[in-house]
Amino acid sequence: MELRVLRYFLMAAREENMTKAAELLHITQPTLSRQIMQLEEELGCKLFHRSKHSIYLTEEGMLLKKRAKDIVELADRTEREFANLQEEPAGEIVFGCAEAECMQELAGMMTRFQRKYPLVQYEMYTANADDIKERLDRGLIDIGLLSEPVDISKYHFLRLKSRAQWGVFVPDNSELAERDVVTAEELTKIPVLMPKRTIVKNELENWFGEYYHQIKIAGTYNLLNNAAVMVKNHIGAALSFQIGTSYEHLTFVHLSPALETGFVLVWRKNQVFAGVVQEFLRDMKINHT
Repeated sequence: MELRVLRYFLMAAREENMTKAAELLHITQPTLSRQIMQLEEELGCKLFHRSKHSIYLTEEGMLLKKRAKDIVELADRTEREFANLQEEPAGEIVFGCAEAECMQELAGMMTRFQRKYPLVQYEMYTANADDIKERLDRGLIDIGLLSEPVDISKYHFLRLKSRAQWGVFVPDNSELAERDVVTAEELTKIPVLMPKRTIVKNELENWFGEYYHQIKIAGTYNLLNNAAVMVKNHIGAALSFQIGTSYEHLTFVHLSPALETGFVLVWRKNQVFAGVVQEFLRDMKINHT
């Protein structure tokens, strides 16, 4: 498979129209159709269902789209890294970050490094820990910011100083909104929204103790923004650690007894990084005291 053809395929998949995709690629429609047909022959499967005016992906096409996006993204990153091979560190560092107030600590590291090397650029990808680890393993992220608990056996890591307190987001007009803290027993009386990650749910199960099997789980979430909308609509109170963001019409109430979460920066073991990433890691470790 050629990168050029994969780019053609991705454009056709995005536009769902051969003529429009060909115009955007600055090639003729017959040329694009022929390239896609040759790609289908090479892979031995149909990539598109075709109708008179549009196309849409088959199951095999959807799989190739996912793989092709990774391949093209890695190729583009490699080209940028080699284009920036020079005496002064320059280029792009890709971070995968959980929603967390400790982003302030990482931002301080980024600011310090950019002052030394103003040609550096940062790309931020926000997701939960499982998604970030998957992208780390595929080489699409250089450094991940993960909330604990998390399995970091495959990674080098640096533990941040920041810690976050757990609590629940509740509507401002809730009785709990007037409280400073809430107990496990009190949370058995209302529906709750739980983080989706199994390892985090296990941690919360330990905190609930004997009350865990009495709680009513109204739903799960992986990022808090949508969960906050569910809380506003009285679907449930969202269990979360403080992320440094406030939500209109919601109040954050701490858990009692207190439950804390730490954070780690992680990067792959035995990974060969571009010079700018190596220099950032070196600077980060030197200045982290």
